[in-house]
Amino acid sequence: MPPEQLRVLITNDDGYLAPGIRALAPVIAGLGYEVLVVAPLNDESGVGSARAGMLDRPIRSESDQENGVTYTGIDGTPALAVTLATVGAFGRTPDLVLSGINRGANIGVPIFHSGTVAAALTAAGQNTSAVAVSIDSEDPDHWVTAATVAGEALGWIAPEPVGTVLTINVPDRPLNQLAGVRHATLAPINRSRVIGTTAPTGDPMIELEPARPNPLPGTDEALLNAGFVTVTPILGIREIQDDTAATTLDKHLTR
Repeated sequence: MPPEQLRVLITNDDGYLAPGIRALAPVIAGLGYEVLVVAPLNDESGVGSARAGMLDRPIRSESDQENGVTYTGIDGTPALAVTLATVGAFGRTPDLVLSGINRGANIGVPIFHSGTVAAALTAAGQNTSAVAVSIDSEDPDHWVTAATVAGEALGWIAPEPVGTVLTINVPDRPLNQLAGVRHATLAPINRSRVIGTTAPTGDPMIELEPARPNPLPGTDEALLNAGFVTVTPILGIREIQDDTAATTLDKHLTR
């Protein structure tokens, strides 16, 4: 299906005023897609797929325009933005969802904490394919590189089965300086070390210091460090067709 027939919801977890989404939306619109931008009013990083307490109240929103694109901010999380869009709160429901560009990489198993990635997984739960895009810098210089990669990813994912999700990490460098694109496994969780510290008030505090082992070859962390765009297809929660646990528990409860 050509881009002009597809409506793309663009969201993020950094907020609708964030530079990443402001860099991304015009590029996607320029490819011919119909763009709908709905994102949190404020930074909602690390909220995962939270929506609790947000579906049973009026939701405040505000909008502005920039470079021909309308940006709408809602008082809620990126998962809520996706939910609202996929039930028709903003007109025709989106054909695809694009989440990003997140400021900072989303790598490894802990991506389930990411509001950026959770938005894409929420879309999959609504039978909509999605791409989550992050750039490997807290203060990026090359938003356009990540936006270009995101546009290419949309073109790939559009004909795929509904519910397909990619999480992509892009080095913060010019497009012609990328090492390439690689499929990447998720880096394992790095164990953290607990440090006992003291607050200015004299009260004891607990601080977690992340471990920094060498990344495993083939993981998103290792490949991103080497300058590659990393692409990882992911699945949300799914059931396993195995009734062993239920059968065993039933036997114990009905003794």
